[in-house]
Amino acid sequence: MKIGDFDLSRDGVYIIAEMSANHNGSLQTALDTIKAAKEAGANAVKLQTYRADTLTLHCKKQDFLIDGGTLWDGKSLYELYEEAYTPWEWHAELFAYARSIGIDIFSSPFDKTAVDFLETLNPSAYKIASFEITDYALVRYVASKGRPIIISTGIAYKEEIDDVIKICKDVGNTDIILLKCTSAYPAPLEDANLLTIPALKQEFQVSVGFSDHTLGSTAPVVATSLGAQVIEKHFIINKSIGGADADFSMDAKDFQEMVQKVREASALLGKASFQMDTNKKESRRFSRSIYVSKDIKKGDILSLENLQSIRPGYGMHPKHLPSVLGKRAKKDYKFGERFEA
Repeated sequence: MKIGDFDLSRDGVYIIAEMSANHNGSLQTALDTIKAAKEAGANAVKLQTYRADTLTLHCKKQDFLIDGGTLWDGKSLYELYEEAYTPWEWHAELFAYARSIGIDIFSSPFDKTAVDFLETLNPSAYKIASFEITDYALVRYVASKGRPIIISTGIAYKEEIDDVIKICKDVGNTDIILLKCTSAYPAPLEDANLLTIPALKQEFQVSVGFSDHTLGSTAPVVATSLGAQVIEKHFIINKSIGGADADFSMDAKDFQEMVQKVREASALLGKASFQMDTNKKESRRFSRSIYVSKDIKKGDILSLENLQSIRPGYGMHPKHLPSVLGKRAKKDYKFGERFEA
């Protein structure tokens, strides 16, 4: 599968810098964030495309107030989304700028109007946010556009994951990536449950990745080692600028270090192989083999007095030593010669 020019089967791990609300209402900060993400080694920067009115009601009844120990307790849903949204009139400039500096860009739409708007910008993929996985109509509409669809599974029951995969396939879209995600901000390490990553791949037979809300880079590196092909992390130029998502976002310096560690982990994984490569063949000279440890005359009895399994490895394989001991030499051998039966 390809996202833009990136081939998941060939190019390693696709790393997404999630801008979210980290522009803090400033177009220039948004542009600077894209540039910083590119410099930090991200493959893509991701936006969120919604308006407060497309997500919730302008209402302060108890149901619409945020509580439960989140970073946003005390605000209404409408207030949070009004503060955090990325103005739609910025999108064309952000997309054009990202492409001009060579970083991929796409977004999470939150309703059909956002999808229609983003289609005019030709995104390389779409992301279904964790809390939108239950909006089957939105998933179907996004999938119908025929672009790779990245789906966070943070709040999903297994049957809902089954449902959205079927929805995508029913409209002819098989370019599906499921992201393991813990929908807590920040997410405790002990709640990451990263063994779900290979389980998702085995159960649903699609590409998998990790949308990370933990602090630090340990989780993305471990996720990579478990088969994640996509890593998404909230990205901020500098936490000092503050904002709705600053506390669980990774700054440019730390993000760059994370990218390096993920790339190293991916390189370390390589591929499963028992083939003899050049390095292995070259190193076998330091293994053991059978050498003559004392001059041998033709007809002499072969024994541990005149044969030894030693380094280097140019002689006969040591596994043959028991079968030649006690036999008579078929020719003369000099000390230090490779033994041949």
